[in-house]
Amino acid sequence: MMLKIKTHKATPADANIIGPVFDLYRIFYKQKSNIKEACRYIKARLEANESIIFFIKDKERCIGFTQLYPTFDSVNLRKKIVLYDLYICEDYRRKGNGKTLMDAAKDYAQLNKFGSIELSTNKGNIQGQSLYEALGYIRDQEFYSYDLEI
Repeated sequence: MMLKIKTHKATPADANIIGPVFDLYRIFYKQKSNIKEACRYIKARLEANESIIFFIKDKERCIGFTQLYPTFDSVNLRKKIVLYDLYICEDYRRKGNGKTLMDAAKDYAQLNKFGSIELSTNKGNIQGQSLYEALGYIRDQEFYSYDLEI
């Protein structure tokens, strides 16, 4: 049976259903499971209006989400969104759910006059890369990414 896909924009009240899926996302990126902290993190971002989260439910269970962080692009003198998180539960992959969430992010960016959406992914995430490229995202060949742990 095909799930009727409807996206929801998260509020702090949704943190407890998004948190367990956010925990799975973190496990995918080699972090230890901690559902309580995952729920707390999501709730804190939403309460402070620091991120925008779109999610998909099957009945009352979250089955996928994307988290966006608004920021600025000083080179191009405009606002942009960093699409930092995208995760679909395994049983719901390859059914259009990732595209639906990516489309919700794009619609939000256009409606709110952001100039671009930036994302990065693990080099081994071939499935994600295929989705992003199919949606018109262009892989950067010019810049390196650096990180300094504090």
